[in-house]
Amino acid sequence: MRRIEVGGATPYPVTVGEGLLSTLGVPERQVALIHPDDLPREFVEQVQTRLSPVVTVSVPSRDACKTLDVYAGVLSRLAAVNLPRDGAVVGLGGGAATDLAGFVAASYLRGVAFYTLPTTLLGMVDAAVGGKTGVNLPEGKNLVGAFWPPRAVWCDTDTLSTLPEAVFREGAAEAFKHGLISDPSLLPRVLAPEFRPGGALLEDTVADAIAVKAGVVTRDLTERGERAFLNFGHTLAHALEGVTHQGIPHGEAVAYGMHYAALLSVAQGGADLAPDTLAFLRWQRPSPLPDLTYNDVAPYMARDKKADSDGVRFVLLHELARPYLTRVPETVLRAAFMKWQSDVSGLAAANPVG
Repeated sequence: MRRIEVGGATPYPVTVGEGLLSTLGVPERQVALIHPDDLPREFVEQVQTRLSPVVTVSVPSRDACKTLDVYAGVLSRLAAVNLPRDGAVVGLGGGAATDLAGFVAASYLRGVAFYTLPTTLLGMVDAAVGGKTGVNLPEGKNLVGAFWPPRAVWCDTDTLSTLPEAVFREGAAEAFKHGLISDPSLLPRVLAPEFRPGGALLEDTVADAIAVKAGVVTRDLTERGERAFLNFGHTLAHALEGVTHQGIPHGEAVAYGMHYAALLSVAQGGADLAPDTLAFLRWQRPSPLPDLTYNDVAPYMARDKKADSDGVRFVLLHELARPYLTRVPETVLRAAFMKWQSDVSGLAAANPVG
């Protein structure tokens, strides 16, 4: 078992290990449990047994739950049972469900306690840590939300054994990203055969990936500087999600986006890490994308949360573990997109679906 401390104004622990759903506890007497409707029933029952929630709310799976309509419906359920100000919201499930649960906790009665129980790899190494909560709009991803750190996070690695292989590999994108921007030791471990549910490298790799994000958000909770580096690959990733109407899973979009960011890094004079990001894509085997042009994704990239009044900014790499935030000329963006398209089309041909 590993414990990582997230510091800052509102510190909290993140615990990584086996069997945690059967041992957890919270001090609040009244709890609302929020989980996706496709979560294995055994996980829900384990948490219900430990916490005896006054209400359990099932929401649509994945990004289908991150809408204003679902958000409003959950708030109404909490109000109907009169969850008090000294109650708590517990988010159980993948990153989308915990993002929604956190935003509910941040806004219900102007803020109640929040706890996170991620059950996917993506949720553990990214969404559950850092206090970012929110929902999507048709115009883009995560455009409505709040910073609301949890009181504690429990990452029960036993839950990962229920994931389809493609979902596990999707989640690995964020761990690989943490290797690129901060801890290079993660790169070979993520691609190793032992990094799998029940594998010898699982717990420490998950914990070390979480430690990267914990360190960053401790120093910069509200993304005034360094935290933006965690968005390496996400500018194009969120655009791909938007243009496909969330038709591509987040972790796969991030993998595609990391390769684009690596190509931009080379074009701007940085080290050539594109072979590494392409190797990850081959390992991940993401779903093929529809035919897209630069003009298809550009409007979505322009709405990226790193954009300011002067336009969009990208997280790039001077070299491994040396990220920086910069603007890139549109001619460079277009040329890199053409190279990216060539690489991605070749990848899809090498990894046919089915």
